[in-house]
Amino acid sequence: MTDILPVEAGQTLERLATAALWADAEDAALVVRRLADPPGDRAWTALATPDRDGVVFTSIGADGAGHIDLIAVDPAAQGRGIGRALVGAAEEWMRAHGAAEARFAGNPPCYAWPGIDVRYTPAACLAESLGYEQYRVAWNMTADLPARYDEAEHEADLAKLAAAGVTVAAAPAGNRGAVAAFVREQWNDKWAWEAEQATGLHYAFRDGASRDGEILGFAAWGARPLWFGPMGTAAAARGLGVGRVLLRRCLAEQAAAGQTSAQIGWVGPLRFYSRAVGARAERVFWLYRRALG
Repeated sequence: MTDILPVEAGQTLERLATAALWADAEDAALVVRRLADPPGDRAWTALATPDRDGVVFTSIGADGAGHIDLIAVDPAAQGRGIGRALVGAAEEWMRAHGAAEARFAGNPPCYAWPGIDVRYTPAACLAESLGYEQYRVAWNMTADLPARYDEAEHEADLAKLAAAGVTVAAAPAGNRGAVAAFVREQWNDKWAWEAEQATGLHYAFRDGASRDGEILGFAAWGARPLWFGPMGTAAAARGLGVGRVLLRRCLAEQAAAGQTSAQIGWVGPLRFYSRAVGARAERVFWLYRRALG
């Protein structure tokens, strides 16, 4: 195999990803652009074959582990050992950056998928053939758009918020500092970065305070292109319907942008999303890891 070397992300890699990732062709180019614009302190690279018929994006996580963020091989070039060579090159890069473990797993806050989608069977087989062990399962839910929900329940939620003096609003790009600070304080830096980068961001705040005052919850979409999330409600505001209202606002915005469905990424509470917008569990991801000798 000819040397695999670092390359700049661009339209050639976007086209390659679109051709190779049949289950993600709609947003593969957007994912390539997202991976090429991570948080400023992230160590990452894209490695490709000289003919650009194979590429791997790899990075180092906050805990020092190495991640294979995306691997794509042109369908016409598959079966030639390119995938194996790309993983080998990624592992060499990880070792050079101090990683003791390699993972086929999402590297939040800037990631393509939680792990290997089980529908990409050759990728899972490649990981296992190279000694990677499955250590976790993650899943997405799908919500059809426009979202389906009980209108009476939604009106009751809005009335409950109004009675509690809670307002919901959109946070425009470039004016999200207060919401990001709330997310960072209540949850973590990763979600705060996603909130700032998201295509759409909505939040709830208590009337009587400025919009930079008592923020109670947030929901975002598009930080990972076309997907919904993250979302969170402060403990003091739970039970008011804040989460349902913010979720539905985001999904309405995604529908208005032309999406016919939305992926709810890396889901925890299945029942909440199922009841709130009729979402169904659909995409399953296997997360793999192995020690780097």
